[in-house]
Amino acid sequence: MAHDGQDITPRSSAALDDLLTLTRAALPAAEQVLNLATESLRGMVTVEGRVSGARIEANQSAAHGLAWLATYVEALRQMQAWADRLTERGQFGEVEALLHQIAFGEYLHQIAGGIPMNQTEIVRLADLGLGSDALSGFDAPEVRTLLSRGNSQAARTRLVELMQDRAAEITVGRTGLEDELEMIREQFRRFSLDRVEPHAHDWHLKDELIPMEIIEELAEMGVFGLTIPEEYGGLGLSKASMVVVSEELSRGYIGVGSLGTRSEIAAELILCGGTDEQKARWLPRLASAEILPTAVFTEPNTGSDLGSLRTRAVRDGDDYRVTGNKTWITHAARTHVMTLLARTDPDSTDHRGLSMFLAEKTPGTDENPFPTEGMTGGEIEVLGYRGMKEYELGFDDFHVKGENLLGGEEGKGFKQLMQTFEAARIQTAARAVGVAQAALDVAMQYAQDRKQFGKALIEFPRVSGKLAMMAVEIMVARQLTYFSAWEKDNDRRCDLEAGMAKLLGARVAWAAADNGLQIHGGNGFATEYKISRILCDARILNIFEGAAEIQAQVITRRLLQ
Repeated sequence: MAHDGQDITPRSSAALDDLLTLTRAALPAAEQVLNLATESLRGMVTVEGRVSGARIEANQSAAHGLAWLATYVEALRQMQAWADRLTERGQFGEVEALLHQIAFGEYLHQIAGGIPMNQTEIVRLADLGLGSDALSGFDAPEVRTLLSRGNSQAARTRLVELMQDRAAEITVGRTGLEDELEMIREQFRRFSLDRVEPHAHDWHLKDELIPMEIIEELAEMGVFGLTIPEEYGGLGLSKASMVVVSEELSRGYIGVGSLGTRSEIAAELILCGGTDEQKARWLPRLASAEILPTAVFTEPNTGSDLGSLRTRAVRDGDDYRVTGNKTWITHAARTHVMTLLARTDPDSTDHRGLSMFLAEKTPGTDENPFPTEGMTGGEIEVLGYRGMKEYELGFDDFHVKGENLLGGEEGKGFKQLMQTFEAARIQTAARAVGVAQAALDVAMQYAQDRKQFGKALIEFPRVSGKLAMMAVEIMVARQLTYFSAWEKDNDRRCDLEAGMAKLLGARVAWAAADNGLQIHGGNGFATEYKISRILCDARILNIFEGAAEIQAQVITRRLLQ
């Protein structure tokens, strides 16, 4: 057993076993802090025996801090589960052990001293109403050892040495997935290397739509029907497979990795809320990419407050006429059908008056992007995430067939949408891991190639330290994302786990991109370098599919239930 003053960087099978003993013993201390923090916050926000929304808002920093603390604890649990799986298979080697020990050393330190919700907002235990006695479990020798030696300079340096020696491997460290999923990863990694990465930066700089031939090739590979059941023309694969595919495609270019998102959302909506006729009609066409969908939910003045949507759908005989405005609609021009959320009850003022439609439209061209009668649109110029383009849409007496009311019943739209959030956020977490990995890829290569003061950048400790922490946090976010997908695949409620994966993954992607640009120095600020695009692409991940603040709010409310 290692003690406080000893180096725990693992170099032997016995040292590997010792490390797992340390980290396994440290978990209860972190869980104790979370339990105490949860009860402390509950006391802050409870009024007359019930959790008060107003009190949560008044204590918002503490409330969101609890979400981050819970995310860290769950991340450590999943890293331990990952390490145990690899150990059982005889695959827990030095690289994996270094990732594991650095993750525990760093996250335990942050739990004790302050967790960064972003660059300027640090949540500390005092903010959660806790004193130093909450850390009594951190006095255990195992925790002290990890705190003092887990994330050491020696560990970071050794990890980067091994990363250079094993640069040809797809990921830094074994992922812990079964062979079938790793074969899928290899297939899509090859596709990204051959068909995406050589062109992605040019698409970004020219602000071009991803070529249709790429979409057609992805359709042939089954991307758009990946998780759609075989009876409806899909591949019927797991959400875990969707995670692997999304990660590797996003590693090539987030735009390509996001092409399947709208199909995933549309398919989830139809599978969960559609009639048998709607499933039979729409799902095979979505799976084959005969039709491309877009999600039309957000409005100019609502943002995350979907319950206050104003776009209205008025009965016109058996059909509907839609009037209103939508914004931040991705890939809107090319698509054939919109999952459109509109208010069907004019007297309602919240989510109970909303309905979901499968609104058909004609795909546009560059010259006439929105040819469908009753519909107009304009492009929103954006920093990144450009390959599908963003649009504002206007509807004026736009016709929707009555048979395309999802589920055939009004007033169910918000509930139907909520059912998709688990899968959508899991997929977004996977995209974040892919973007973070892309940042590590280009930063690592640049640090090896760029010479300063007579040696490669990677030989400077602060440069190698940045690369090491990228690799560590990518694996942490990856394992949390896999866990949420496995929960979904096993039909267990996983909105909490999906939210945590998305919350952490987005921060990890931004940190990796930012540090990758820092390693590039001034060159990173030049648009000709890929890292400039990756930075722009990474920034959106903390906003869409639930902004970080909204995500933290949702996680905390679940924790307090």
